Amino acid sequence: MLTKKQLQLLEFIHKRLQRDGVPPSFDEMKVELDLRSKSGIHRLITALEERGFIRRLPHRARAIEIIRLPESLGGAAEPQGFTPHVIDGGQAPAAVPVPAAADPMRQAAVELPVMGRIAAGVPIEAISQVSHQVAVPGSMIAPNGQHFALEVKGDSMIEAGINDGDIVVIRETEAADNGDIVVALVEGQEATLKYFHRHGRTIALEAANPVYETRHYPEDQVQIQGRLVGLIRTY
Repeated sequence: MLTKKQLQLLEFIHKRLQRDGVPPSFDEMKVELDLRSKSGIHRLITALEERGFIRRLPHRARAIEIIRLPESLGGAAEPQGFTPHVIDGGQAPAAVPVPAAADPMRQAAVELPVMGRIAAGVPIEAISQVSHQVAVPGSMIAPNGQHFALEVKGDSMIEAGINDGDIVVIRETEAADNGDIVVALVEGQEATLKYFHRHGRTIALEAANPVYETRHYPEDQVQIQGRLVGLIRTY
C-alpha cells in the first residue's frame, strides 16, 4: 500500500541506518527524492508512520526507527491495500507484458463506465454521466463489488503515481481506512481524489503533492464514494 515516493524514502532511510547507524536528515531526504521542499518529506514521513513502517522517537533529533519493511525490501507481506495496476498504453490490456506466473492478470477484460472527470487538486463539480467505456483486466475487479472509472484532472496526486489524464478504477464503498486513496464527495456537490484521514469527527483530505494543502472538513460534509483499486495510463 506504499506509493513510489514512500517506498523510495523508506528504502533510503533503511540503507542509511544500516550504513551509518543514524537516519538521514530531512535535507538529505529532500535531495534524494528530488522534492522542492521539506514539507513533502514531512508528509511522506507521516504517511510511513501512520502505516506502521517507522516510528519517530520523541525528544531526539533525527530519531527514526524502522518497525517493519515491505516485501520488496525484504520484509514480510504488507497488509492488503492499494497497489496500482498500471497499464501503459491503456488500449489493449492483453498487450501488456506479463510473466507466465502472473496469469491471473490475463483474465478477460471487463468494461467499466467512465463517469466523467475527478479532481486531483482543488475539488471540482462531480460529474455523474457516463462519457465512455474502458476495458480493465478482470484481476483488478473484486467479484463481489461494484466498480467504475474516472478520468483524473490535476496534479495533486503525482507523488502517488497518479497523473493528469490517467484513468482511475474505483470500487464503490462508503467506508475507508486512514491512508486509503478515495473519491470523496465534499458538501454534496464537489468530488475529489485524495488520501483519507479521520481525526475524531473531522475528515482530512490530503494531497500527494506538497504544493497543495491538506483540507479539513466536518465528517458530515464528506461522503466517501469509493476507494482506488487500479490505474490505467495512455501515452
